[in-house]
Amino acid sequence: MDNQEYFESPEKKKNSGFGKGLAAGVIGTLLVVTLIAGNIWLFVLPGINRKNQENNQADGSSRDVIFGEEVEEKAGQIADIIDKYYYDEIDRNAMVEGMYTGMVDGLGDRYSSYFSAETYASYNDSTTGVYYGIGAVLNQNLKTGIVTILHVYPGTPAEEAGVRDGDIIVKVGDIEGDSMELSELVTHIKGEEGSTVHLELMRAGESEHIQVDVVRRQIEVPTVEYQMLEGQVGFIQVSEFTESTHEQFLAAIKELQGQGMKSMIVDLRNNPGGILQTVCAMLDEILPEGLVVYTEDKYGHRSDYKSDASCLELPLAVLINENSASASEIFAGAIKDYEYGTLIGTTTFGKGIVQTIVPLEDGSAVKVTMAKYFTPKGNYIHDVGIQPDIELEYEYQSQDDETYNPMHDNQVLKALETLQNND
Repeated sequence: MDNQEYFESPEKKKNSGFGKGLAAGVIGTLLVVTLIAGNIWLFVLPGINRKNQENNQADGSSRDVIFGEEVEEKAGQIADIIDKYYYDEIDRNAMVEGMYTGMVDGLGDRYSSYFSAETYASYNDSTTGVYYGIGAVLNQNLKTGIVTILHVYPGTPAEEAGVRDGDIIVKVGDIEGDSMELSELVTHIKGEEGSTVHLELMRAGESEHIQVDVVRRQIEVPTVEYQMLEGQVGFIQVSEFTESTHEQFLAAIKELQGQGMKSMIVDLRNNPGGILQTVCAMLDEILPEGLVVYTEDKYGHRSDYKSDASCLELPLAVLINENSASASEIFAGAIKDYEYGTLIGTTTFGKGIVQTIVPLEDGSAVKVTMAKYFTPKGNYIHDVGIQPDIELEYEYQSQDDETYNPMHDNQVLKALETLQNND
C-alpha cells in the first residue's frame, strides 16, 4: 500500500464518526479558546479587542479563518486514518490534548505553551510559593534545555533524599529532563502529598548517574533569604518572583533596617524571573517616582508600570549573571536606568518579552507571549541582555566551606568594596 492510497483510504470507507466527532470537538474548543482569550486580553489590555476588530475589518479577515472548514476536514481525515489503521487502543483525550499542545507549539515560541487542567493547577501552585513537592530551586538553560538544581532548601524532602546543589536532572520518572519547558517539567516533580517522584541525577565527580526517590510534602518556598554583612551591609538573595516574594522582601528590609543597615546588596544571580507585578512592587519600594518598565503589544498598546514618590535611600549594589532573566532583568534594568545602584557580575540572559496566562472554562490554560517590555529609558533587551556596570566573572574563593559563605564570593566582595567607596 503506497502513501497516496493510505491517505485517501478514509474517503473510500464508511465514515466511523470518530474523525468527524473529534475534529468538530477540537475546532469548537479552539473557537472557545479564541473568544475567551479575547475577553481576558480585553481585561488585561484595554482596547485590544477593538483594535483587533478594526484590523480584521481593514483586511477582510476574521479570527475563525484560522479554524475554517479546511482545518476541520483535514483533522477529520487524520483522525479517521488513525481510527482505521492504528494498531492499539486510542486515547481520545490524549489526542485532543495533543492537538491543543501542537497548536500552541506551532507558534515556534518557546515561551508560549498549552497547559492541561492538571498542569495549570500545578503551575498556579508554583506562583504562590506554596506547593506539594521536593523543596528545590531549579534553573533551565533555555538554549540547551538542561535543568540544574540551583538550591536545595534545608529540611526538605530533596535534602533528606540526598539531592545536592548543582545536580543536573537527567530524568523525572521516564521523562527526559531537557525534553520540555521548565514550568511543564516541574508539574511532573510536584504532586500529591505523600506520593513519590523518582529522579535520575548527574553529579560532578560521579561516573554514574544517581537514582533517588523523593517523597513529596507541602513546601512553602522562601524566595528571599537575607543576612547582615560587615559594614552594616544588608545582603538579600531573591531566587524568583512569586506572589509571596514582595512580602518576604519587605520583611527582609524591615529586619535589616532594625539591625542598622546602611547599604544593601540584592542578589539576582540565577533568578529566572516570575510575576511582573511582583517585581514592579519591589521596585516601587526602592525607586523614586517615575516609570519602572513599560510593555507594548502588537497593536501598539502601551502599559506603564510606575513607582510612587517614596523610596529607599540607601547605597545599592545588584548582582547579576547570565541566568538572571525576565523579571530579574526588569529589576536590573530599572536600577541601571535610574543610576540608583551598581550592577556587578556578567551580562544577563536577555528575555525582553512578557507572557500572560489565559485560563479556559475547562480548567486548562494557554500561556502566550503578548508583549515586549522596555526599560524606563526605552531599551529593548531581548536576546541582548543587560550589561553590568562592573564586569566580573564569578569565583568562589574557598574550597573548605560546607555551606555557602558570601564572604568567600568574589562578586559579593566587589559589591562590598564598591559600596564602601560610594559612602
